[in-house]
Amino acid sequence: MMPPKAPQPLDKYLKVKKLTVVIVSYNVKYYLEQCLNSLNRALQGIDSEVYVIDNHSRDGSVAYLERRFSQVNFVSSNHNLGFARANNIGIRDSESDYVLLLNPDTFVAESTIRKCVDFMDEHPNAGACGVKMLQVDGEKAMESRRGVPDPLTSFYKMTGLCSRFPTHRRLGHYYMGGLPWDKPAEIEIVSGAFCMLRRSALDKVGLLDEDFFMYGEDIDLSYRILKGGFTNWYIPCSILHYKGESTQKSSFRYVHVFYDAMLIFLRKHYGHLSLFLSLPIKIAIYGKAFIALTGMLNHGLRKAFGLFHSASKMFPEFLFLGDRTAVDQCRRIARQKGLVGRYIVCNYESNPDGHLSELESFDPQKKYQIVYDTDSYSYEQILHIFESHPLPNLFIGTYNRKSRTIITTDEIYRHV
Repeated sequence: MMPPKAPQPLDKYLKVKKLTVVIVSYNVKYYLEQCLNSLNRALQGIDSEVYVIDNHSRDGSVAYLERRFSQVNFVSSNHNLGFARANNIGIRDSESDYVLLLNPDTFVAESTIRKCVDFMDEHPNAGACGVKMLQVDGEKAMESRRGVPDPLTSFYKMTGLCSRFPTHRRLGHYYMGGLPWDKPAEIEIVSGAFCMLRRSALDKVGLLDEDFFMYGEDIDLSYRILKGGFTNWYIPCSILHYKGESTQKSSFRYVHVFYDAMLIFLRKHYGHLSLFLSLPIKIAIYGKAFIALTGMLNHGLRKAFGLFHSASKMFPEFLFLGDRTAVDQCRRIARQKGLVGRYIVCNYESNPDGHLSELESFDPQKKYQIVYDTDSYSYEQILHIFESHPLPNLFIGTYNRKSRTIITTDEIYRHV
């Protein structure tokens, strides 16, 4: 099946917006609220519109958020349409030079979108660009820059050669690990978690291929953009990606959809290869899927019998940073929820190092959620602090005083 065609260019006399942001949401009400809050700041001064396509959420997302974000265009589907089909709805309805596909389980630094738009304006052959995605501990996410998963590249990834030789030009090509993180660079695959697209590129190569329900459609579209004569780019500006809050990665359905997407891409773009070349890749994909299912079953059994690590690993301690009002509100929520926490009254001006000023007080054997009040620290400042000194046991959390909501990697805590 061919990907849907993009709508024809609008009449030249019709005012076209600079940017449309399309977010596909599924049962992530509070993560999406945070994402939209960050967009309110990041879109300042940009002629833009935002579409949220809700894939039949059961958590009351649309009713909750429509009251809080009246400027956002909400589309509430009666069915789970999948990622590709839902994004295409927003793209078809939009009127803009650029389209940004953005995951709901992200937040963007205040300057990120402006830097991307400026880069695309300055590079007319750029079909798409992605950014530096940070994990919840501040480490850079490898999937920020990827190569086309041709059969050999996929084989190196599946067999572990990519992780063993991450900067090798060929063996490490899946994550393009030889590229610098602090400079723009041409890449091949742009992640769908943050993918800014040129409208004229979509007009030429078509929209997302709806044969992909979820996963793989970003790889397919990026590859078609390259084949259409455009370039794809990595831009060194930051977002946080919670990486999977919008999907149930512990479900059998996830394993099926994820690994089936690999097979769809292989059949679509490399179906002409001989069985001798394609068979090892298929075997590796099925093998990876089997290992994932086995690990999932093991995790379920360990959880059922209580065979987890110590409580210090399971139940984190908290450090709250913000002004007096935010700290007092967080203290009340912590008391209601039985959280163990410390509190620092500060803002970026008085404490630009944030939690790094307390590093000596953290036990390396414990897990900590570092919760920043987003009125006392900007999203950009929070990301910069974490990225400057990532540690595997410290995780990014935020507090929104308007909704009285603490968002962490594991849980949502709200004032009741």
